[in-house]
Amino acid sequence: MRFLLPAAALTLLCACSSMERTINREGAIIDQPARDWHLVATDADRARLRDWRSAFVEGLAAARRSGAGAKVDAEGALLAPDAALPGPPIPNGTYNCRVTKLGAKSAGLLDYIAYPAFTCRVRAERGLQGLAKLSGSQRQVGLIFPGDALRNIFLGTLMFGDENRTMQYGGDPDRDVAGYVERIGPQRWRLLIPRPTFESQIDVIELVPAG
Repeated sequence: MRFLLPAAALTLLCACSSMERTINREGAIIDQPARDWHLVATDADRARLRDWRSAFVEGLAAARRSGAGAKVDAEGALLAPDAALPGPPIPNGTYNCRVTKLGAKSAGLLDYIAYPAFTCRVRAERGLQGLAKLSGSQRQVGLIFPGDALRNIFLGTLMFGDENRTMQYGGDPDRDVAGYVERIGPQRWRLLIPRPTFESQIDVIELVPAG
């Protein structure tokens, strides 16, 4: 399996020979991604993105049935499906990112889990934006593509443990990640990841500027 660095996680599946290719300092090949996410997303991820609201509603219902209703309510806009606000895209910078998982994917898992804040980074990546969760046992790494007035599209892969390189997007369906980046308040954004492969019905990652 070929491994690529974060900026390479979203190479076009058509493998067009005309793509710009460069070599970074660690010797990994980085392909120039398209700006249109439709040309990059797998069929499975398109389905996940279409199903985002059902995943959110199901996850919330499961969390409330488990007795976490007060915790859900306390989060306000973060866990409200239709809280997205119009406005500029998330700025580049370092963020505190807090993960909440809703709805157990299988028996024996919790229907509501809220983790303490980790560190995420958003930065320019070849005409787009790269978003990477820099700490934690599960780390999403990928690109933010232009979307519509309310949300942009995140496509990437999942890293585990002490791994330091990402797999190519589309190379392993279990590692592929698709979601929406939305503004939900002043200096407050979230990344919605519907139907992730592991653990939950939806992952909601709050992003607030660090410092």
